[in-house]
Amino acid sequence: MAGHSKWANIKHRKGAQDAKRSKIFTRIIKELTIATKEGGEEIEGNPRLKTAIQNAKGANMPKDTIQRAIEKGGRSNTINYTDVSFEGYGSNGVAIFVECTTDNNNRTVANIRAIFNKYGGTLGTNGSLEFIFERKGVFIVTKDSISLDIEEFEMELIDCGLEELQKEKTIVFIYTDFANFSNMQKKLEELNVTIESAKLERIPNNTKKLNLESAKSILKMIDAFDDDEDVQNIFHNLEMTDELMSILNPK
Repeated sequence: MAGHSKWANIKHRKGAQDAKRSKIFTRIIKELTIATKEGGEEIEGNPRLKTAIQNAKGANMPKDTIQRAIEKGGRSNTINYTDVSFEGYGSNGVAIFVECTTDNNNRTVANIRAIFNKYGGTLGTNGSLEFIFERKGVFIVTKDSISLDIEEFEMELIDCGLEELQKEKTIVFIYTDFANFSNMQKKLEELNVTIESAKLERIPNNTKKLNLESAKSILKMIDAFDDDEDVQNIFHNLEMTDELMSILNPK
């Protein structure tokens, strides 16, 4: 899991000053709208909305923007979105899982297939990557907001399904099983820590190491998926070497 959290941390830090901040906001607004449409505006009775609001705050989204998205989701004439996912392989056998939210499935399927084809990949069938990825809850919390000693903090989380805790300079990654996501979320709120991100992610059981040029080609493919308006999340099992890290996060 260590390689994944390192990659997630880079995305997290790059996101703070991001050239794609408007895209991040667009995705969060869509999630806020869908969550409200599905489960209503009452936050405590709507776990998906609660998580979306936490992520909106973690991305420094203004309160009035969050509120407008929630109000939009409560209207009867809101666009109907559907969650769909795609599984396939990039070049050199790198597994890629793409999660989308769309109002036009035919458009989304065509766009995702075109990206796989353009970069020498293959779109597979649903379930074909089940043995490669595990669905986990991944929380990013601000280290300074943890009032307990880090070892005490870790002990507090074990009963709520903590599987792994990883410390970085200013943030802490917390991993839990998919089934314990809600329990962990509640526990972190009880401990009054600042949750910068709370997501269900697909963690690779193993990673694939490529030479630099081949790896850069995969990253171009991932960027192409990221640029599609229907794509919400992309997961892969490319090993993020120090060399790739330096390209993604230059000093």
